[in-house]
Amino acid sequence: MSNRSIIIMVLVLIGATAYLLLKGDGDIDMGGEKHGSEAAHMEEAKKDAPAAPAAPAAAPAADAKK
Repeated sequence: MSNRSIIIMVLVLIGATAYLLLKGDGDIDMGGEKHGSEAAHMEEAKKDAPAAPAAPAAAPAADAKK
């Protein structure tokens, strides 16, 4: 196989992959991990979750040594 045919085959495979990913209606985000204000889905999940009961306060370290 010549170099030209290999390059053409790779480009066709890249194009087919991109076409299938875009047509699959997947939520594709190539931006990596999101932190801070970009991570809006975490804030929405916190709003949907029921409120957790308050945990009892931990005993101070001085009382724990006795």
